[in-house]
Amino acid sequence: MLEDKNQKKTSIASLGEFGLINHLTKHFKISKESTLKSIGDDAAVLDFKDKKAVVSTDLLIEGVHFDLAYMPLKHLGYKAVVANISDICAMNATPTQITVSVAVSNRFPLEALEELFEGITLAANAYEVDVIGGDTTSSQKGLIISITAIGEANLDDIAYRNGANQTDLLVVSGDLGAAYMGLQVLEREKQVFQVNPNNQPVLDDYTYLIERQLKPEARTDVKGILEQLEIQPTAMIDISDGLSSEIMHICKQSQLGCNLYEEKIPVDPQLINTCEEFNIDITTIALNGGEDYELLFTIKMEDFEKIKGNPNFTVIGHMVAESEGIHLVTRANTKIELKARGWNALSEEE
Repeated sequence: MLEDKNQKKTSIASLGEFGLINHLTKHFKISKESTLKSIGDDAAVLDFKDKKAVVSTDLLIEGVHFDLAYMPLKHLGYKAVVANISDICAMNATPTQITVSVAVSNRFPLEALEELFEGITLAANAYEVDVIGGDTTSSQKGLIISITAIGEANLDDIAYRNGANQTDLLVVSGDLGAAYMGLQVLEREKQVFQVNPNNQPVLDDYTYLIERQLKPEARTDVKGILEQLEIQPTAMIDISDGLSSEIMHICKQSQLGCNLYEEKIPVDPQLINTCEEFNIDITTIALNGGEDYELLFTIKMEDFEKIKGNPNFTVIGHMVAESEGIHLVTRANTKIELKARGWNALSEEE
């Protein structure tokens, strides 16, 4: 993150905690009928009437989940909201509210937090969710963001990870692997910049990949599309840690095996070109990349005709008995045991 030395910087200490909260949250608008009370009291008050509430929370830590060398704060705020809204979508629910908590070190002036909250505000408006509370505090090292997302759904619409059945089809929205390759491009350009700060990054050939990394979108549209197709997903999960990891979750929770077909995994042409440039196997990236925030779900076999040819979805495999195991069927029609090599937040560094 390149800093403008002449830019005005305001110490957040000068506002105090409540002054800072008031300053950063004054632009949030309330639009949901279910929001009875938002920011300004000890707790928010929500009323979902006959709907069920769905709640998910996530933590983003500087140096672990993001690098401010190439992640603009405005994009970070937007992405933080998207990551949590995606979890609500993965329950086949509709996001309605979020809370936002931030811990910052004294190296961040007020203007930096304004930029972060500008991105949060953009996402809240784009996805029509109310920001109803949160917290601010100090951090000894860097920036920490915690967002809780709340959604609503009819009980019969909710899709869990454990609902898949034998012979169900495995379906994914969108394409996979682009976000990870966008990260590789940004990391490469960061290394070049560190060697020679006069070198300007050339990113024109990677616009889609970089957008998927820096400004992903949650698939709030999937629920409505499936309803129009009259399809009820039997199990669902979002792809944040990588396709292989998410398939393993559904299989474990549903006590099933799976056959995933390599030739069916959807990838963008820009990903193919960039993988060839980096000399990286395309399927490896599509399986393990993560941060695509697409939805992976299972449907009944008889729903195939309804979903066949729909541009939003690709059938990539089918569920089998647990005893058959979890396999990738290669283009050469050989079976390889599928391993979860996606993102593991608690893995030890080698």
